[in-house]
Amino acid sequence: MNDTFESVTSLRTRLDVLVAEHQDIDEAISRLDDHPSADELLVRRLKKRKLFVKDRISLIERMMSPDVLA
Repeated sequence: MNDTFESVTSLRTRLDVLVAEHQDIDEAISRLDDHPSADELLVRRLKKRKLFVKDRISLIERMMSPDVLA
């Protein structure tokens, strides 16, 4: 049972870190979008990273959710 608790706690910690990173990236993109001279390559890379982080968040949320039978 300890392994399960530690696993869920570890997932929760990782989820919290990813959510914070996702928010930070979103804010950075917003700031860059406000400036017409923004580096387009940097914006594209940030958007790609944001999508990757969002996918990881979704994966962890699915792992933490109990299976629901249809």
